Amino acid sequence: MYSTCIFCNKSLGRNESIETFPVGARLAFDAARGRLWVVCGACERWNLSPLEERWEAIEEAERLFRDTRRRVSTEHVGLAKLRDGTTLVRIGEPQRPEFAAWRYGDQFGRRRTRAALVGGGGLAAVAGVIAGGAVAGVGIGAFGWMIAQMGQSVIYGGPESVVARIPTERHGLIHVRRRHLGESTLSPAADGSLSLLLRFKNGQAQFTGREADRIASIVVPKVNRFGGSKAQVAAAVSEIEATGHSEAFLSHLAKVSHTYTRPRDTAAMSRWRRRDHSSFHKFGLFGLPASYRLALEMALHEESERRAMEGEMQELERAWRDAEEIAAISDNLLVPESVDAAFRKLKGG
Repeated sequence: MYSTCIFCNKSLGRNESIETFPVGARLAFDAARGRLWVVCGACERWNLSPLEERWEAIEEAERLFRDTRRRVSTEHVGLAKLRDGTTLVRIGEPQRPEFAAWRYGDQFGRRRTRAALVGGGGLAAVAGVIAGGAVAGVGIGAFGWMIAQMGQSVIYGGPESVVARIPTERHGLIHVRRRHLGESTLSPAADGSLSLLLRFKNGQAQFTGREADRIASIVVPKVNRFGGSKAQVAAAVSEIEATGHSEAFLSHLAKVSHTYTRPRDTAAMSRWRRRDHSSFHKFGLFGLPASYRLALEMALHEESERRAMEGEMQELERAWRDAEEIAAISDNLLVPESVDAAFRKLKGG
């Protein structure tokens, strides 16, 4: 049974209430459609369960939801808090726009709040540096460029930070830095589907078909770092609804995306400017309008889940396995070689 978020590779936690499905402290379920999600506490994204035991777990969750008194419900969505702290989200029969607005509004709203808190704290630290310099008698002009860079990193994130580690079929495990998202573009593939030209450490590659969708679903949330307001989420839902469904929206976006996701013209830039990545957030995938960026993230999730529920569970299971492997790699990066050597020696003895 998998226990790692397929999007951020963090632990999903555990619960003691559902014996057949002890993974996750926040579960969402749709009994009518047979869907069970584990909501990640770190990134707020919904992990669709590929396990055959989900039907038993859904029945158990339904029973627990009805038995608990600590619950609130609307016509289509219910929220219940169990004794062990587990939260159950029961999905009834909402219209697609209503469900999308509720599901992603919660997710993007929390992401927006978290980014604001982190950014506010970081800017306060930068202000402290400026104040300290003033007390010491150092002019701001002496290190103004450095302060500007610090401020940009606080707001938009460090350009050199690795935001995703992605297993690929041809290039193995690739490491994507934040600035690479400003150097990556979307375009239509030969069949009209979405094609992704992705920059990564020591290279770049063009991805198409299912692999492009899978990789885009990992990197686009990094572009949507600030989440979205209720109005922006509503606008994103309207973009998908205007085309009819998520697959049609992805085809529409493929046709127009090249006009938005142009990378910087590095050939026309000076050598010094090429080394300056402070404006990465204005180009590439960051160039998509907010409603398109949010709608793209929604549509990629919905298409992935639709294919999985239509019998292609192996693709979803692969995503879970990849998440477990990447989490193990990340954990090992923090363990000194001397510790590994000691463990090997003990096992050998």
